[in-house]
Amino acid sequence: METNLLSHLPASFPWRGKLHFFEVLDSTNTQIRRMAVSGAPNGTVVLADAQTAGRGRMGRSFHSPASSGIYLSLLLRPDCPAQKLLHLTCAVAVAAADGIEKAVGIRPGIKWTNDLVVDRKKLGGILTELVLNATGEVEYAIIGIGINCSQSTEDFPDELQEMATSLSLCTGRPVCREAVIKELLLSLEKLSQTLFSADSLLARYRADCITIGQEVSIIRGEDVEHGTALDVTENGALTVLLRDGTIKTVQSGEVSIRGMYGYV
Repeated sequence: METNLLSHLPASFPWRGKLHFFEVLDSTNTQIRRMAVSGAPNGTVVLADAQTAGRGRMGRSFHSPASSGIYLSLLLRPDCPAQKLLHLTCAVAVAAADGIEKAVGIRPGIKWTNDLVVDRKKLGGILTELVLNATGEVEYAIIGIGINCSQSTEDFPDELQEMATSLSLCTGRPVCREAVIKELLLSLEKLSQTLFSADSLLARYRADCITIGQEVSIIRGEDVEHGTALDVTENGALTVLLRDGTIKTVQSGEVSIRGMYGYV
């Protein structure tokens, strides 16, 4: 992967010397956190060929077989209050969609808050983490992206086959992982330069978000409420019109959102 990726990236790419490649990791987010604690600089990128403990939102696992997907984490040190980055997951989802579209010609939609979907199936996911210092400033931000690339339907575990897809399945042809990683990295580096342009980033997120306007179930433990997703707020929360006529604002760390009749 390393040699192929470097041959794809422009020589002038500013993070080129901060790429770290691993055959197997527990999780790229976990590894980059370890490196952040040791002082890794802004723009550090970790890539793995496989993960043994890939993580998603709310502690879920992310299926990460060898040589089949993109498992990438990025370290940013934006030096700002946490309130300035409440839209981070939304912004990264748009950047990831940009990169995928540039690489393979298909633009995924976004299921609130952090899943990339094509034809109502999950293509990939995003996990962002903020680490704050004692004064509430962001010490560093971790951006994790996992994309299914070359899997056939039969390659997914039985419980995922009805709801998962890959770039190869979406395009009907083999996909070069390094070409996709290149476009993801270029898109993320561009995002890092406009990270605080929340209004424009959220406008693009809303345009890509397939959840808005859909009937959804809000799942919090054993409690389930039903309604219609209305909008995404300036902080990346989802507003939902419940069946009793009340409007609820839900945060991504609090609940799961599912379509009324399936994953989307």
